[in-house]
Amino acid sequence: MSGSAGIQQGSPAIGAAGSAPAAPGAGGTEGSGATVGSARIAVKKAQLRSSPRPKKLEKLGVYSSCKAEGACKCNSWKSQNPPPTPPRTDQQPNTVNLQDPCRSCSHTLGDHVTHLENVSEEEMNRLLGIALDVEYLNTCVHKEEDADTKQVYFSLFKLLRKCILQMGKPVVEAQESPPFEKPSIEQGVNNFVQYKFSHLPSKERQTIVELAKMFLNQINYWQLETPSQRRRRAPADDAAGYKVNYTRWLCYCNVPQFCDSLPRYETTQIFGRTLLRSVFTVMRKQLLEQARQEKDKLPPEKRTLILTHFPKFLSMLEEEVYSHSSPIWSEDFLAGSSGGPIPIHTVISAPPVARPLYYNTSPVSVDPSSCGSVSPARKTASVLEPSPGGQKRKPSEPLPHEETKKLRIVGDIPMELINEVMATITDPASMLGPETSLLSAHSARDEAARLEERRGVIEFHVIGNSLNQKPNKRILMWLVGLQNVFSHQLPRMPKEYITRLVFDPKHKTLSLIKDGRVIGGICFRMFPSQSFTEIVFCAVTSNEQVKGYGTHLMNHLKEYHIKHDILNFLTYADEYAIGYFKKQGFSKDIKVPKAKYLGYIKDYEGATLMGCELNPSIPYTEFSVIIKKQKEIIKKLIERKQAQIRKVYPGLSCFKEGVRQIPIESIPGIREGYAHTRMHTRTHSLSNAHTHQLVATHTHTHTQNAWPFMEPVKKTEAPGYYQVIRFPMDLKTMSERLKSRYYTTRKLFMADMQRIFTNCREYNPPESEYYKCANLLEKFFYTKIKEAGLIEK
Repeated sequence: MSGSAGIQQGSPAIGAAGSAPAAPGAGGTEGSGATVGSARIAVKKAQLRSSPRPKKLEKLGVYSSCKAEGACKCNSWKSQNPPPTPPRTDQQPNTVNLQDPCRSCSHTLGDHVTHLENVSEEEMNRLLGIALDVEYLNTCVHKEEDADTKQVYFSLFKLLRKCILQMGKPVVEAQESPPFEKPSIEQGVNNFVQYKFSHLPSKERQTIVELAKMFLNQINYWQLETPSQRRRRAPADDAAGYKVNYTRWLCYCNVPQFCDSLPRYETTQIFGRTLLRSVFTVMRKQLLEQARQEKDKLPPEKRTLILTHFPKFLSMLEEEVYSHSSPIWSEDFLAGSSGGPIPIHTVISAPPVARPLYYNTSPVSVDPSSCGSVSPARKTASVLEPSPGGQKRKPSEPLPHEETKKLRIVGDIPMELINEVMATITDPASMLGPETSLLSAHSARDEAARLEERRGVIEFHVIGNSLNQKPNKRILMWLVGLQNVFSHQLPRMPKEYITRLVFDPKHKTLSLIKDGRVIGGICFRMFPSQSFTEIVFCAVTSNEQVKGYGTHLMNHLKEYHIKHDILNFLTYADEYAIGYFKKQGFSKDIKVPKAKYLGYIKDYEGATLMGCELNPSIPYTEFSVIIKKQKEIIKKLIERKQAQIRKVYPGLSCFKEGVRQIPIESIPGIREGYAHTRMHTRTHSLSNAHTHQLVATHTHTHTQNAWPFMEPVKKTEAPGYYQVIRFPMDLKTMSERLKSRYYTTRKLFMADMQRIFTNCREYNPPESEYYKCANLLEKFFYTKIKEAGLIEK
């Protein structure tokens, strides 16, 4: 496990070992070091530049080569009384006089500055600024403990020192010059906003833009961890590539914040996806954790934006950052309906000002070889706005609307119509955090858990034990918590066996964390060579059940395995767990060949082997939301079609003008209404038949069998009914649907009637009176529809 939990990696505090340079003595947290350090240097430069010219010559003479006769090779005037090494920041520098001799060449200080006598005031002030930056970097070199960072400081120190000697301008010599990757982080985030949120109304879209600006601003002031720290935290990552980017970041972004004689670039404008991937996961965790800890300090107008909308924004962006097929990182990404690129600065540009938020929390240290972080949300728009043919777009593939029209399935709904309907039904707030009524009988099982995750109440982490890394206290505490949860919820499983598997380095556990403690998890072992994963334990603590946590846990596990290209689950389920696994898509029909798992998984006596095959194109954690939105789209499309069919056309006026006859097809509405007339006739006959059967079923009250089903079940009479029955139905509701011509086919009518009987038998025990009434009424109903010839006898 990683031992870097105490590193203030995301902290804007400057001056600590392994961190960015700070002004001498400018310590502090939450950005105070960066602000105070930069301000102190600026004040010193302003004071020096306002000094008399002799004072300026004294300062520059310390960094100038000797110009005395005799070809003196002294390149710097050195005082007879040098300051201590390392220099003390609280000590006043000795007063220097132009007649003081140099300790190296014995020539006076005045002999070192003869070349500056005719230099303009502007040029001298520029050189003075470089001189102060040299002093500052010299202090940083002595204070810095990290070898890689110290080397960069020393290189910049020599560069600026050389610029003073040669009176040149500092230019960092490197094999590549900025930008180092295209598209940049800024452009990628801009593409993300266009790709995901372009359909939102302007007000809601502006909220997204504000979130994007906030995120870009955080990156521009983010403190990168040193290469040595990263090697300890993530030994499997590309250490050489990260070191290159870290060096570039120091030279072009970090040090120039304080040494303004060096050219400065924004991190988001010269770096791209590679750097963002290396910092995003830890950065996201730290930002959200700090936001939750300081929620009471946030301004009221920013609280909802940061605590509710920002986590969802980061989750959706995370999916695009780590996806191999995301189009936002394509250099020729085309956004907007016109198909042309939108200039980045017209949409999002990180403001070059102090950060609006300061986050200074040590990140949770997770061993990347045995742990991971599961994205709490998948992209929603990718299913509502699929790519052509239902396939994923390649990163290099542009996204103009002309391309999306190609390769469309015959009979599919035009994308233009879907976008038009989406504009009428999309609730902008739902893109950031839908507040669905959890009491609704039609709400998804994992709806409550999804909302809690977006609000930061719960978290999901894939963790595991490691024998090669230094143990991390938090991870070990979570593993102990998981062992306790599994032991309490699985009493028939030996505790020693549970402990051995939970702490086995070959097993991992997707842990559910609430208020810092473990409340559930799924322990599993991956077999990449066999292309499947065995689920060993799955449990949620008893007082947190019936909240959708189990479903959301499994959905996160599915997405985690899709990212790792493992698309099959196997598990042995006891009689109490079979129902749960069936709801999660498991079945007894095992897709994995027996030869692949035989001898690999643990066999349990009295348990049933079940399997689940994953679909990599499904965003499981958002699947129920997507289905709900698709249903809304279909509903709106039906309403639009019905409105077109019911259109009333004006009467004919041509006969008043003397016209004797016209072609029948020229009468307005004839062509449009012909198909509807045929459909209406068929629907009308079906409606009559359905009405007859429904009336007969109603009148079956005389046989004392239909009375339980006349009206919807009341919550007061059956408090837990709507938690068990997801799709209730009754005879009154069917009557209303019949009047509104809902039943356009025989199957719809029979399905609703059958649902009445099925719901009753699912909720009530077989010996109950309700159960018996359902059986008798069902028999009567099918007898009647057979007599009417609606189904074969």
